[in-house]
Amino acid sequence: MNTVQWMPQDNLPDVRDGLIRVERIVLYVLHETQRELGDRSVPTAMLYGRVLEYVDIDQRELVEILQRLMK
Repeated sequence: MNTVQWMPQDNLPDVRDGLIRVERIVLYVLHETQRELGDRSVPTAMLYGRVLEYVDIDQRELVEILQRLMK
């Protein structure tokens, strides 16, 4: 799967739940990976590798997103 370029509107929160596009992608990939692993915890490195298949972000950005989502 190819990564997608960022657009300015990608940083706008969705009115339904306040998530930006990359946060939604992280949650989707996390959910799918947990399902594959039998609902076990997903290592951050594995999640990062799979998220990179959808968007081009660095490790620091992923960690920041995960921290925001855990609040």
